[in-house]
This record gives sequence, C-alpha cells and structure tokens, in this order.
Amino acid sequence: MLFALVSCSSSGLSIADAIDELFREYDRPDVPGAAVLVINGGTVLRKRVYGLADIEIRRPVTSATNFRLASVTKQFTALAVLMLAEDKKLSLDDFIIKYFPSLPASDKEIRIRHLLNHTSGIIDYEPLIPDSQTMQVLDKDVLILLQSADSVYFPAGSQFRYSNAGYALLALLVEAVACSPFADFLQERIFAPTGMNFTVARQEGVSRVSNRAYGYTSTDSGFVLSDQSVTSAVLGDGGIYSSLDDMFKWDRALNSETLLSQGSLGHAFLPTVRADSVSSYGYGWFVGDYRGMATVYHTGSSRGFRNAIIRLRDRPFTVVILTNRNEGNPIDVARKIIGLYFFNSTSL
Repeated sequence: MLFALVSCSSSGLSIADAIDELFREYDRPDVPGAAVLVINGGTVLRKRVYGLADIEIRRPVTSATNFRLASVTKQFTALAVLMLAEDKKLSLDDFIIKYFPSLPASDKEIRIRHLLNHTSGIIDYEPLIPDSQTMQVLDKDVLILLQSADSVYFPAGSQFRYSNAGYALLALLVEAVACSPFADFLQERIFAPTGMNFTVARQEGVSRVSNRAYGYTSTDSGFVLSDQSVTSAVLGDGGIYSSLDDMFKWDRALNSETLLSQGSLGHAFLPTVRADSVSSYGYGWFVGDYRGMATVYHTGSSRGFRNAIIRLRDRPFTVVILTNRNEGNPIDVARKIIGLYFFNSTSL
C-alpha cells in the first residue's frame, strides 16, 4: 500500500515546526543535543540539529558532528559479513567453530547466520567481565571471555535473544576471513566507496573521531560527562561513529548496489523464520510495521548516546536521529516523524 506525503500536521504547524516541537528539550544552548535527518527518494526533506556536541567548550551539534552509533553499528557489521558471503569467502551456513576453534563445545552448532539474526543462544559477554575491570574490553577480549563459558542459553536457531557477543564475534570473523583489521575492512569496503569520509570505527590510540560528540547523563545538578564504559571499545556491536552527512550517504548506498547486490542485501531485511515462530530481526536490522507500513529499523543505546534509524520498505523514506545523552527514545520520535509526513499526526 502506498501512502502520500502531507504538508502540515494536525496541530496546524508546518512539518518543520512540528519536528522542532518534538526536539524542544534538545533545542537549548546549554544541553547535549540531537541531529535529525529525513530523506525521501534520495532528497533531504529535513536536516536539523539542536544543542551541544561538547558542553565543556560549548561546541554546537552540526550535520557533520560524529555520534557514537552504538548498536546502529550492527547493520554495518552485518553488511561486512554479507559482502564476504557474496565474495564467496564464507557461507552463512558455516559453523563458527570453523573460524574460532577455541570456543567451547557448547557453541559447535552455531552457524554464522545464527549470530547475524540473534538466534545463536551464545552467552552474553558483559556479565563475564570482572567487576574489577578498568581497561576497556576489545572484540578479541570478548572471544577470550566466551572461551570460558561452556554453555548456551538455548540450542542454536531455536529462539531469539539479542546478543552483543554475537556481533563482536562477527567483527572477528570479518578480520579472520578478510585478513584485515575490522576497522580497516569497514573503511576500505564500506566507508570509502560510499564517501562516508568522516565515519570511523573508533580505536583508542589508532583512529581519531573528527567533530566528535561526547555523551552526557542528566543529574539533579545538570548534565555530566558519561562518554565511555568498559564495553565502549568493542567495535562489532557498537563502535562506529558517524554523522547526519555520512548517514545520508549510507542510506543512498542501501538504495543502490554500491556495496552489495540488492538480492543479497534483501536478506538483511527479512524476518527470521524458525520452526515454531517468526522473529522480527533480519541481519543487522529489526523488521517491523508502523501503522500498516513495513519498516526496518535499529536503535543504538550506550553510555551517553541514544540513536535510531528507520526505513520504509515500500518506498525510499528514511529517518535518522542521533543524540548524545543518556535519555530519550529516538525510535518513537522517528516513528512520530513518519506519522507527521504520512498521517498528519504524531500518534504511535
């Protein structure tokens, strides 16, 4: 079913003013900010920024400000794996033990596709981190932690359970198969070809994030810096920084065959079918429905950041929201923006 765009909201405000109203709490000169991008058919309908990227030096958010994407990163990790599959360098049906023989026997039935769609049952790595840990965990450390956990939550393929550990392993898989560091693979195969020149998988002491937004948490005495945790350096599940300008280029690439054939990419947007049910996750994307419109989307939440991207399946319409604060629910706001353009309201 096709829906037509409308020009104003039910409140009588213009769409632009109605979007600004949704971001009122971010539109102040002394608070961490937000950036919103609305794209239709490759054309920017709305690009708007609010608040500060760095409160300490009062640097405002711009369309070039790079936010930590957190779990929005997973769509890039999944695409990297799909690219290697299209290159015939691996099969999604390969058992991961083939690439990680040090994993315990409990993981021997897990295939690559199970990691991609969160049906692996693999143990979460976060609870395995010692309470005394102060050094940041890296993807390779996740593998070491998992080697000590000789159990799974459920048999591979039987249930859905969202897993950061699975995507850390996928980043290591890309490294092993491509014989290249994961961050370099992303740069050479995804960021450079799409012109995402300022997007980076951040590595402390190795790479620099230009125009970086810092994360904050609201307290009774104001916003305080809360930019990193011990898991913030894991790349595969959440380590990419990007901006509105570069996310526009990412969206454009997803509508073309710049990186991957549409046939291969289409599998990322399909729900996972199991013997007893259908999971609302493909490869790096949640699969859903908003008011009768088929969508794919992902959120990203980590210390100091809340983000969302949502795309309509039946027409090239996308909303991206990036924020640098430990609060808010950008995916609901993104759906409200879709509601403004297609249903003249912000009802969920």
